[in-house]
Amino acid sequence: MNLVDSSGWIEFFLGGPNACIFASPLKEKGGLLVPSICIFEVFRSILRSKGREEALQVATQMKQGKVIDLDMSISLEAAKLSLELKLAMADSIILATARAHQAVFWTQDEDFKNLEGVKFIPKK
Repeated sequence: MNLVDSSGWIEFFLGGPNACIFASPLKEKGGLLVPSICIFEVFRSILRSKGREEALQVATQMKQGKVIDLDMSISLEAAKLSLELKLAMADSIILATARAHQAVFWTQDEDFKNLEGVKFIPKK
């Protein structure tokens, strides 16, 4: 299983320098987990930069993976991770979701560098 952080989705959809790296896990729809909070973050970013139509298209593509809603166990684990690793709320929820599903967590967010189970790709 793979889980791509919001930063990876945005990089892919906007055609950034690391888009081709994120393309691999994003194209494996059967093994792709999508936290609902990533849909929020990516939709908001694309809405702001590209407009409503493109943001809706992006959201439609994202829901082709398995959308994971925030539940009680992920919430509690995210709170612990937030305090332990000094992560923001969304980041801790996304990491907790990846860990709950034993997924490889793909990101270019420095906050996750050197964490177990994380495939960190430095920003170019």
